[in-house]
Amino acid sequence: QVQLIESGGGSVQAGGSLKLSCAASTRTFSISSYLMGWFRQAPGKEREFVATISWSGDSTNYADSVKGRFTISRDNAKNTVYLQMNSLKPEDTAVYYCASKYLGSIRTTTTNMYSDWGQGTQVTVSS
Repeated sequence: QVQLIESGGGSVQAGGSLKLSCAASTRTFSISSYLMGWFRQAPGKEREFVATISWSGDSTNYADSVKGRFTISRDNAKNTVYLQMNSLKPEDTAVYYCASKYLGSIRTTTTNMYSDWGQGTQVTVSS
């Protein structure tokens, strides 16, 4: 089981940037054994996939809506995963959640496949 805490959310104008962080802690397995992912949930909508990154950070997967604008990365030595968000659009407005899955694949993109979730951090993009 992994405990996750997101930070870095805030308000930004369209075209701006934000960088989210997710601090992870586990007493069972090394964080390097966990797939890490970012999801988001806008008001009135279901939680949706944003990005995943493999255990070592050598492979990534992005939703089409954020590809080319967002970059997921991880620093296992710091037990932290990041989401750099550039060229933000109003439709990116949502609560962003960090999630993990032990030995998961970067193709793990549905919420019900994850058991570890952070509390979420709000990202608001104004036009």
